[in-house]
Formats: sequence, structure tokens, C-alpha cells
Amino acid sequence: MANSSALRGGEFIIRDTPASEVFIPEEFSEEHKMIRKMCKDFVNKIREKAHLLENQVELMEQSGELGLLGAHIPEEFGGQTLDTNANTLIADELGKAGGSFDTTFAAHIGIGMLPLLYYGTAEQKKKYLPKLCSGEMQAAYCLTEPGSGSDALAAKTRADLSADGKNYILNGQKMWITNAGFADVFTVFAKINGEQFTGFIVDASTEGLTLGPEERKMGIKGSSTRQVFFEKMAIPVENILGEIGKGHLIAFNTLNIGRFKLGSMAMGGSKHSLEIAVKYANERHQFGKPISSFGAIKHKLGEMGAKIFSIESAIYRLSDMMGKHKDSLIAGGSSYEMAMLGAAKEFASECAIIKVAGSEYLDFVIDETVQIYGGNGYSEEYPPARAYRDARINRIYEGTNEINRLLLVDRIIQKAIKGELDLVNPAWAVQKELMTMPSKIEEDTPWSAEHQAIQHFKKSMLLVAGAAVKYQMDGKHDLREEQEIVMHIADIGIECFISESQLLRAEKLSSSQIEYPQDVVKAITQLTICESQAKIQKIASDALMAFATGDELIIMLKGIKRFSQYPAMNTIRARRIIADYLIKGNGYSLEF
Repeated sequence: MANSSALRGGEFIIRDTPASEVFIPEEFSEEHKMIRKMCKDFVNKIREKAHLLENQVELMEQSGELGLLGAHIPEEFGGQTLDTNANTLIADELGKAGGSFDTTFAAHIGIGMLPLLYYGTAEQKKKYLPKLCSGEMQAAYCLTEPGSGSDALAAKTRADLSADGKNYILNGQKMWITNAGFADVFTVFAKINGEQFTGFIVDASTEGLTLGPEERKMGIKGSSTRQVFFEKMAIPVENILGEIGKGHLIAFNTLNIGRFKLGSMAMGGSKHSLEIAVKYANERHQFGKPISSFGAIKHKLGEMGAKIFSIESAIYRLSDMMGKHKDSLIAGGSSYEMAMLGAAKEFASECAIIKVAGSEYLDFVIDETVQIYGGNGYSEEYPPARAYRDARINRIYEGTNEINRLLLVDRIIQKAIKGELDLVNPAWAVQKELMTMPSKIEEDTPWSAEHQAIQHFKKSMLLVAGAAVKYQMDGKHDLREEQEIVMHIADIGIECFISESQLLRAEKLSSSQIEYPQDVVKAITQLTICESQAKIQKIASDALMAFATGDELIIMLKGIKRFSQYPAMNTIRARRIIADYLIKGNGYSLEF
């Protein structure tokens, strides 16, 4: 694997990252810790009413007073531009408030404000952003229509220039619009003359805008979700957002950072769910002792803790990567807004990883929390039931997890095609390696077995992806029509990024002066890698079986088996070590 000081999106597949290069949560500055405490206090204060629709505007106003709505906005527009890791920390902590408020908050600061920040004129930013930062105004984003969800460019809403040339007349319908019930300003996508997909800034008070009733949803019932109708609305031409016909850039680029924030907030929700699961397991007695003493419960708690710790490692690693990239763009002369946009665009594949893994880990953790609560977990009188319903939406909005898996791989392939990422030579090197004798693990250095395992994970991805692309070039199949194969490749990439992030965090901790439970972190790291290996071996083999044939298939399957040689370990003991630490701490005690 190549080494380089320049960080590029997708490069984790072909690059050995030194532990010294990554940021870990244990390195939070004093300012970061103060922000975390403020957010924790705020969440503890509002948690009991965060799930009620009638409280959302009040809570957003309080968020504005604390500076949480403008933490990513330049001071000239009413914000305070905290660093990227601070903004990630805010999302992490506010993710513990509950699905309804989290949805309101995330939609406002993300898809609500970012289109204006990225693409608005100076006048548009000055008019709207200060009030959006303070909480005086609320924002919403209108993209989805009854006939266009993932296929956003199939939108039917249209805008036609008025006879006097002063306004665009907007007609159409949007659905599933978060914050619609109380939003003051909407970012609306419509086709000018039915052809040019364009963004518009629409004030809620404009005549011709009407709302449907609040949707009856499975979860996040306290968030506002309505249809929005536009009938002969006169939108001033100066309210065009960005360039005419370039609305797709706004729609798609805005979603990158939104996906990352969603995954970060989902992680916060996972932490809170594990917190209440541990406390309940310690308090609930059966057969004369707490259920936390039973192996079956320890298995669940250990698995939950390991998943959260590993996704946290990946989230803060990526947060810092995006922050450094943003800073380098600013140093090169870019504006803050374009640097922020550029960083999220550069790491679009990694943002998709965080969205997918964060939302799916949250579902797993909450499902296990319901199980630990037993019958009480199924009762609306206890916290898990609402959390269970609320969490399910995370795998659907900001692009479904299926779309994100396809996007993850597509962005990497497009980078390779453009020459921004060299995948061909590493993939060819893996093919040649199959014809050589396997190398032995050097076990005389710490984490050597784990590092070799991560290298093998990446080789498995390169082997499958390289072979799939080769078969396409040979005309044997079309990857665009083989979504199952692409999603398998994506799943290998997800396991690579998260398991490597966990290893690098553990390695950096072990070489630092930070006090931490070494046996717990070692157990999490080895468990994560051991489980990733099993998943990758199956996923890679299944993908190869879908398109490769004959001797070539046999050779590649042997290669996948060769790249699955991480030493066997006692995973039951590892989970117990993690669980015992959580039980002793009576909650999510993995913040060192």
C-alpha cells in the first residue's frame, strides 16, 4: 500500500494511514470539552419535551440562543464558525435528544441552511442566515415529489418567467418536507420551462403557498412533515439560488455533509440507547440478581459498545480529515463556504459510509435495547419503544442506504476514471500477489496482526472491484445493472474504513499518555477486526460468485480465503470485557 501526505477521498482503500495522522475524541481541547458539557446540559434539559411537535420552535430558538444553529456559519452572517470537530461534537451530543428534535435540528442546520451558505449571493446570505442562526427563522428544503424520490431530477414542479420578467411563477407539489409546518423559508427545486432544474428561495408568507396536514408517521412524530403546494406563486428573479439549470449541484452537494451529520447524530442516539440499556440491566433483577450479570445480556452490551466505539473512531477520523481539507482550501485562497463544500464533496464516499453505518448501528443498538428491556421495551411507557420507531427513518432520508452504497462505489470509480485516485495499479498488484507465496505475520510488534488484517481487507475490496470492472470492460456484464455486486463492494469498503479507524484509534491511544482501559480498547479492536473479517470473506465470495467463472473464480476465491487469516480469538471473552466495563460504569463509560 502506498503512503502519501496528501489526503484524498476514497484513498483509504489504497493507503496505509499512520496512527499519528488521525484525530481521536480523547484529544478534545478544553474548548471542545466545554462545548460538550453545554450540549449535554441542554439535551438533559429538553429531553422530556423534545419528542413533542408543539415544542419544536421553542427548542430551536433555545438552540439559537446557545449558538448551536450557527456553529458552522461565518460570523459576518450571524454564526461563529467553530472548527469541524466541534461541529461534529455538537451533532454527536444533540443526537441523544431524541429522533423528533434531532430531525428538526438537522434539517434546519443542514439542508435548510447549507444551500444558502454554499450558493447564495451576499445579499441572500445577509437577508436570511443571521435569522436562521439565531432561531428567529426556521428553514426547510423541498426536493422530493410524489413521483421523484431518489430520482430527484424527475421533478415535475416548474417555474415560468412572468411576462414582465420580474418573477418566476411557481407551480407544483413537494412531499415529506421536514419542518414544513413552521418553516419561514424554503429552498425549492423546480424546472424552469419544465427543463432547467433550478433552486429557488421561497418565503413562506408568499401568496400561493399552502401546506397539507401533518403526516401520520411511524416515528419522529414530534417533527413536522407536510406536503407543500405551490400555485401561481410569484417568486422574484433575485430569489434564484445559484445558477439556472444547476440545481442538481445544490441538491446533491448539500447532501454530503448532511449524510455525515446524520451518521454523527445517529451515533449519539446509539450512545444514549446503550446508556439506558446498561442502567436498566443493572436495576432489573431476575432469579435474585441483576440481569446484567447474565452472559446473554453481556453479549448484547459488549457488541453494542464495540459498534459504537468503532463508528465513533471513524466519525472523528473523517471529521478531522474534512476539517484539514477545508483549511487547506482556505489557505489556497478559497472562501470559507466553498472550502466547506469542497471538503464534503472530496470525501463524499466516506460521508456515505458514516451515514450507512451510523444509521444501521443505531437500529442494531436500539433493537438490542428493546430486547434487554424485555416486555417493558415494547411498552410506550418506557423509552425504547419511541426510540425504536424514530430510528427507522435514518436509513431512508438523506438518500436511502441503498442509494448511498451505490454512490459510495460510484464516487470512487469516478475518481479513478478522472485520474484522481490510482486504483488500477494496486488492483493489479493484488492480482499478481495471488501468484506468490503468502507472507507471514510479524508478531513481534504491537498491532502487527491487526495491521495485516486491515491490509488484507483492502486487498479483498481491490480484488472484487477490480475483477468486476474488468468483466464489465470485457463486455460480460454492466455494473450499472448489477446493483447487488456494487452494494457488496460498498459493504467491504464500509468494513475497511471502520475497522481501520478503530485500529488507528487504539494504536494512537497505546502510544499516548492518555489514561484508558487498555484491555477494553484491545477487546473492542480485536472484536471489530475479527467480525469484519468474517463479513468481508462472505461478502467478497458472494460477489465473485455472481460474475466470475471457471479457473479465474477458483483463483480469486482462494485469494479471498488467503486474505482472511486474522488469528482466531475468544470473542465471548472480548464481549464480556467490554460489557463488564460498561456495567461497572453504569452507562456508556467509553468516553475517556
